[in-house]
Amino acid sequence: MSAPVFHPTIPHLLTRRAALLGAGGLLALPALGRDARPQPTPPSVWPQALQVPGGVARLSLGPAATRPVAQVRQGDADVPVPVLVVGDAIEWTALVGIPLAAAPGDAHISVVQTDGGNARKVRQVPYTVAPKRYQEQHLKVPPRTVDLSPQDQARYERERDHQAQVMATWSAPADGNLPSLRMQVPVPGRRSSSFGLRRVFNGQPRNPHSGMDIAAATGTPVVAPLPARVIDVGDYFFNGGTVWLDHGQGLLSMYCHLSSMDARVGDVLQAGAAFCKVGATGRVTGPHLHWGVMLNRTMVDPSLFL
Repeated sequence: MSAPVFHPTIPHLLTRRAALLGAGGLLALPALGRDARPQPTPPSVWPQALQVPGGVARLSLGPAATRPVAQVRQGDADVPVPVLVVGDAIEWTALVGIPLAAAPGDAHISVVQTDGGNARKVRQVPYTVAPKRYQEQHLKVPPRTVDLSPQDQARYERERDHQAQVMATWSAPADGNLPSLRMQVPVPGRRSSSFGLRRVFNGQPRNPHSGMDIAAATGTPVVAPLPARVIDVGDYFFNGGTVWLDHGQGLLSMYCHLSSMDARVGDVLQAGAAFCKVGATGRVTGPHLHWGVMLNRTMVDPSLFL
C-alpha cells in the first residue's frame, strides 16, 4: 500500500482549516523574499550559506580526530535533531537547516566531541538568524478547498502521521562521508522562485511554500540530484504522486505531482539516474515538479544546493 505524505513545513500549523494545498500549492508564481543575501562562501562550496529562515548555516567545528556529533533543538517540543557534519580531521563543518518558522536572532547547536575513548566534551556553537521577508499572496478559492470533508481530513491525518516517520530518516553513508553536495537540477525547465511564499486563502493563512517549482511537461523524466536511496513512494491527497530520497545524514529530497514513479522503496540511485516523471497529480493547476530539500528535518531553499 502506498505511503502517504503531507506538507512537511511547520506541521503543527496544519489543522483541518489549515490543510489546503500541500507542498506544491495551487499556483507556482515567482515571488521571493527580501532583506537578505547569501553570505560570501567559496563558489566550490555547497550548500551556500544563507542564515535566514529557510536557509542554511555553515558552522566551523574546527579540527578533530573523529567526526563531532552535532544536534539542534527544534519545534514546540524542543526536540534534539541530528545535524549533518561534513569534512575531515583537519576541518569539520556543521550544515544546519533553519526552519521557515525560525525567529530572527541568536541560535546555537550542541556539539559532542570524544577523544577516542570515554571522555566527552559538549560545547555550544552559536550562529545568528537574520530576518528575511517573504512575499505574501492573497487568493480567493472555492470554500471546499479550504474546509476539508471528514473523509479528506481523515486521509490527511493518516498521511501526516506517516510523514513524521519519513522526515525522521537518518542514515550514515557507507564510506562514512558524503560526496559533494552540489546537486544536479532534477528536471530541465523554468524554475520559480516561490520558496517561502506565504499564501492566504479566503483570508486564512496557510503554510509557506516549502520547495522549488520547475515547469515541465507531463512525462518529462526526473533525475536524482545526488546519490540516494528511495525511502518513500506513494500517491497522496495534496501532493499527488510523490517520491522521497535519502542522501544520508538527514539530507532528504522530495518530488511531488508525479505522473509515474519508476522506483521502489529501497532502490539505490546514482546521481543523474531517472526515477520518476513530471505530472499534474494532487492539488495543482498544471504540470510541474515540486522539488523539496530537507536538512535536519527542515525544508530549506533548494537553490542553495545548485
